[in-house]
Amino acid sequence: MPDALRNYLDGREGDHAGLLGVFLCQASRLPELITELIKIKPKQPLPLSLIIDTGLGGVPKAISIVESRSELLSLRMVEMPAPSDVDEVWLERVSEFVPEDVIRVVEPRRGVGWLDGVRRVIEHGSWPKIRCGGQSSENFPSIDEVADFLAVVSGSPGASFKATNSLHRAVRHDDPDNNITHHGFLNLLVAVARSLSGGDVRGALASTDGEALAAEAKSLSEPAAKAVRALFASYACDSFEAPVADLEALGLL
Repeated sequence: MPDALRNYLDGREGDHAGLLGVFLCQASRLPELITELIKIKPKQPLPLSLIIDTGLGGVPKAISIVESRSELLSLRMVEMPAPSDVDEVWLERVSEFVPEDVIRVVEPRRGVGWLDGVRRVIEHGSWPKIRCGGQSSENFPSIDEVADFLAVVSGSPGASFKATNSLHRAVRHDDPDNNITHHGFLNLLVAVARSLSGGDVRGALASTDGEALAAEAKSLSEPAAKAVRALFASYACDSFEAPVADLEALGLL
């Protein structure tokens, strides 16, 4: 926790602070986070995304803890995994527990019928989340699965989504440590642009040509860029330096 906080606060003071979003913390680690913030005494409350790892029933207590420490924490987002059947009753409880001015992010489980869950999450006013990697190959969705997800969200007016896990590099690549092919966040960004304009989404997701992807991103008109940013609203990463370095190398900063 001390290292994570220090790295985050350093990023907020750096040249690329505009790229950095909220600080992610599991509900189970809130006491640890608060203890460290009391030591640091930040100038402003820490913008927080609360990851619910204590079950839906633990949401009210976790939010109450955050709100009781408003001098240290500013709750911006609440994220949670969905049950295998994302039904209206469960989603309604999420809405009841999370304040209206806080973004709700819900992650439907990939599998049979998961896109129906994505649709229900959007219809309920929450952001769906797509997990793009993890500890094993099963955690990495295929190009077709990502493309199908993008087709649903881009076809839903006013929708926004969040991506997470294994997106620390801009361009699709093979990880020599585990021989797994990782998705790139720039691939995802260009794929979103193509999904909105009727282009080749799968081709964008599969590309390993960073220069071509960067050129396409640069060529977006201002309205197109804003539409992409509204839809692909956030992604989580375990590194700040790696994405920045890739964007600089591709001439995108």
